[in-house]
Amino acid sequence: MKVAVVSDSHDNLEKIRKMAEIVNERGVELLIHCGDFVSPFAVKELLNLLKCDFLGVFGNNDGEVAGLLKVSGGVIEKPPVAKLIDGQRFAVMHEPLFVDSLAKSGDFDFILYGHTHEVDVRVVNGCQIVNPGELCGYLTGKSTFAILDTQKLTVEVLEV
Repeated sequence: MKVAVVSDSHDNLEKIRKMAEIVNERGVELLIHCGDFVSPFAVKELLNLLKCDFLGVFGNNDGEVAGLLKVSGGVIEKPPVAKLIDGQRFAVMHEPLFVDSLAKSGDFDFILYGHTHEVDVRVVNGCQIVNPGELCGYLTGKSTFAILDTQKLTVEVLEV
């Protein structure tokens, strides 16, 4: 299964639109957003563009929780979240709390997080850790997201 991993979009509609276009072109089946959408209008735009399933977690800049829940249909959750996706065990969070310890625990196949705005793709104890960097491009000047394949166990970081 192809899964897009996005974080820290911070209301940048131009980058959200470009990322959604790539996700749709690549036949991604699920998009996971690791937080910091910021405003409900950005989530609404994203969901209107996507041709795949969606789930997300709240970040530290997501203040309008009720609005975000309403426009997302309740699929944005308070992190950390554990999910079974295509037979793989995922931990999804915004802030990098205990990432290495969780990887070393053997309880997860993938750990996804954001917050730092820096790309982090590595394997610890057989667990794939992915921070896709920032989609917004505000801090690093690079607008990035990742596509992972749960069968091939590959991660590709793309820049929009």
